[in-house]
Amino acid sequence: MDNHSSATEFCLLGFPGSQELHSFLFALFFFFYSVTLMGNMVIITIVCVDRRLQSPMYFFLVHLSVLEILVTTIIVPVMLWGLLLPGMQTISLTGCVVQLFLYLAVGTTEFALLGAMAVDRYVAVCNPLRYNIIMSSRTCSSVVIVSWVFGFLSEIWPVYATFQLTFCKSNLLDHFYCDRGQLLKLSCDDTLFTELILFLMAVFIIIGSMVPTIVSYTYIISTILKIPSASGRRKAFSTCASHFTFVVIGYGSCLFLYVKPKQTQAAEYNRVASLRVSVVTPFLNPFIFTLRNEQIKEAIGRLRRRRCRCSQRMSDCTMTIS
Repeated sequence: MDNHSSATEFCLLGFPGSQELHSFLFALFFFFYSVTLMGNMVIITIVCVDRRLQSPMYFFLVHLSVLEILVTTIIVPVMLWGLLLPGMQTISLTGCVVQLFLYLAVGTTEFALLGAMAVDRYVAVCNPLRYNIIMSSRTCSSVVIVSWVFGFLSEIWPVYATFQLTFCKSNLLDHFYCDRGQLLKLSCDDTLFTELILFLMAVFIIIGSMVPTIVSYTYIISTILKIPSASGRRKAFSTCASHFTFVVIGYGSCLFLYVKPKQTQAAEYNRVASLRVSVVTPFLNPFIFTLRNEQIKEAIGRLRRRRCRCSQRMSDCTMTIS
């Protein structure tokens, strides 16, 4: 490529290996993607139709499920296409900008929402008598709106700065999506300042959402330990166990993927880390929030019984007409 020209499209190299490996990975990731969509859609549907789940915790959970669907849909279909037709996966510069921006914006929104959910759990455990007053519907709606707006606005400049660089070394991206670290490697400009600013912004976003989470759970654990009965402690812990589990997995995956000043890790490392964020975590979300949640299980049971009654009524009507 000419040293004075910048790439107008990129070729995503995806996963190395044989066609048999690609076929296996396609089947595996298609399964993960399908379960992710169905599981998170089930959560959204149940919370929306069951009045007993109309609480701040489940309101936040609906938005978290929407974000999980978005983050995996931004990445996985393109990845599956690359596995199905290896070597033919190109993406335009505009497409790369859109994909990277949406991926980072949705991820940032999710971090902000996780911090808000931690505060919600703190109020539920430490101030239960004032919970409905503090976490009013107006407050929850405002928190969610701020999370979405912050997530998308905060990533405008980082993505803009990334694509102001000249990509003249090559147009081959050794990844299955438009990864910012791989893009920086293709630039023939001095990227030190850009990398430093992007690193500091990533630290600010992740640590900024971790602070309310850590503080909230410090108070939560302290309050739970003061409960005299074992059954009371278990009940209190069960209200935040799912969120805590998801926080550990989510932050653990993102910390070693994004909080690094230099993109020095091997391409295989970045691919595995990205898979944890865009495939594994969204896949686990429905299981984390349903398997240990009795309210969700009961809501699923009520929905099933309601469907059975509707089917029975339709069958009775059909028999009466005939």
